[in-house]
Amino acid sequence: MFTLNRSEHNPILSPVDEHPWEAMAAFNGCPIVENKKTYLLYRAMSEPDPLKEPHISTSVIGIATADDDTHFDKRKVFFGPSEDYDKYGCEDPRVTKIDDTFYVFYTALGGYPFSADNIKVAVALSTDLKTVKEKHLVTPFNAKAMALFPERMNGKLAALVTVNTDRKPSDICYIEFEKKEDIWSKEYWEKWAQDLDNHKINFRRVDSDQVELGAPPLKTEKGWLVVYSHIQDYGGSNPVFGVEIVLLDLLNPRRVVGRTKGPFMVPDTYYERFGHVSNIVFPSGALIKKGKSESMTKLEIYYGGADTHTAMAYIFLDNLLGNITDSEEAKKTRFKRFIGNPIISPRPGLLWEAGGTINPAAVELNNKTHIIYRAATVTNVSVMGYATSSDGFTIDERLDKPIYFPRTEYEYRPDSNSNYGCEDPRIVVIGDKLYMTYTAYNGGTPRVAVSYITIHDFLDRRWSAWSVPNVITPPNIPNKDATILPEPVDGKYMIIHRINEGICADFVNSLDFSKEEVNKCIEILNPRPGMWDGVKVGIAGPPVKTKKGWLLLYHGISRSKKYRVGAVLLDLEDPTVVKARTAVPVFEPEESYERNGLIPNVVFPCSLIVRNGTVYIYYGAADSVIGVATIKLEDLLNKLRT
Repeated sequence: MFTLNRSEHNPILSPVDEHPWEAMAAFNGCPIVENKKTYLLYRAMSEPDPLKEPHISTSVIGIATADDDTHFDKRKVFFGPSEDYDKYGCEDPRVTKIDDTFYVFYTALGGYPFSADNIKVAVALSTDLKTVKEKHLVTPFNAKAMALFPERMNGKLAALVTVNTDRKPSDICYIEFEKKEDIWSKEYWEKWAQDLDNHKINFRRVDSDQVELGAPPLKTEKGWLVVYSHIQDYGGSNPVFGVEIVLLDLLNPRRVVGRTKGPFMVPDTYYERFGHVSNIVFPSGALIKKGKSESMTKLEIYYGGADTHTAMAYIFLDNLLGNITDSEEAKKTRFKRFIGNPIISPRPGLLWEAGGTINPAAVELNNKTHIIYRAATVTNVSVMGYATSSDGFTIDERLDKPIYFPRTEYEYRPDSNSNYGCEDPRIVVIGDKLYMTYTAYNGGTPRVAVSYITIHDFLDRRWSAWSVPNVITPPNIPNKDATILPEPVDGKYMIIHRINEGICADFVNSLDFSKEEVNKCIEILNPRPGMWDGVKVGIAGPPVKTKKGWLLLYHGISRSKKYRVGAVLLDLEDPTVVKARTAVPVFEPEESYERNGLIPNVVFPCSLIVRNGTVYIYYGAADSVIGVATIKLEDLLNKLRT
């Protein structure tokens, strides 16, 4: 698992009215470090010239410099159209230095209207990043996004290139050159293309999707790291531009040795969602920045936002490589399932839990874990059962009767024996009471209810002492997945809840819920369309306070209806602010009891307990049984570094 962090300085380049050549856009930047300075080559677009035909914007390659990674100045035109093959524009540079020469590959527009037949790859050569020594047309066919590896392979120059980029499907391919002149040899390319299928690398996850090379390859100890663009529903009504990574074998770059399972970045912020072409993140460059320690080394990804701005985001390299290589070392810092899972399953003869035992709350009291779980009949009437564990894994005791059941009109259907009840509890300890939030469902609109019990009564098992529940969310607005932050914020209590697809918050003056209700949606977390949590998100268990922030797990649902778990850090002073969010799941269905059941491919925690530095999550699996998994708190927080 890893976290993607957008630079606080984003966007690092934007259009400048004072520079007519980049007045419309300054995007798709590719960085290179030379003499301790970072040079950013990028695509700059002018406003359409009303005196020229065709009446279109023209792209040139700009260059900016910075002493750090973010503050680029001294912006100027590096080169622009000068040949027949690029007379309508020069786009999207990728730069690599070999020996004493900078090879700047770019997309050359040689005709208008633009079509696959007049969009090709060209290269500009420079020795000083000030002047261009020579330019050449590279590919004799439709292609974009080409970049050299920064070192030779078996004495040969090597490159990745996207072919048929303006047709469907495109492919990212590998090519080697005996000498630099082969790079722009038409005969060399035509011969290479005759065996195109053998040059393709499997970047695409789904045949219907589109791929395009992003950044030039970067060398790591685990392999060649390649950031690329993966577009879902390309050419359809709702394409999703995402960023993904593959790892290629160091000695045989045709072989994929690791990869992200899906996009870890999609359009999210204003400079990615709104612009010349909205809802685009397009990776075009990357750097590995060494830190003071190995754990502080970062992969910096430079990308275009909405075809208007250049921005940068970073990932801690150790977390990334651990995630995509699935190494034994990396497995040690992931959630580990209890070998005895599932720990709770429906018991024969008990009709009240015959339809499933799932989605448990848990609380640590008197060195014992108390588990309150949702149990359902075969007609989906939900009540709550109770179990205990001394070691957090093995169930010591489990009661034969429910400890909580529907009592009010909000969770009961007197005219039916099916589909109602008390669902998915979360429990927090505040003062001398346990406050349980849960979903009250009477077959209509699900709402959030709260009931409390004193710790004394709970431990003495006086279940009749549960307070009469109060429904705290408005009618006719579906609301679920709620909890109370266990500490007040500026004298008020924060209620985290879910309206429709996103996680919200509201604040109440007291814990007297006969007088308090939730009537606001302060947005905390929303789905990221196209990603693993792209359809819906909701909290898992209540947040846990750490030195770095409030640790909150949440479940995310994808278009394939798979339930996975992510993690966020909320700010300690203002818990409505998300400090960090994992880009990939921290936990997902893998075992048979998670993949097969009443609803397949579901892991759904409603609790998080920290015991002796270890995080325990108790979760419903496939809407049928309950499991437990653990991870060191330090390891989990390490994945949420910013």
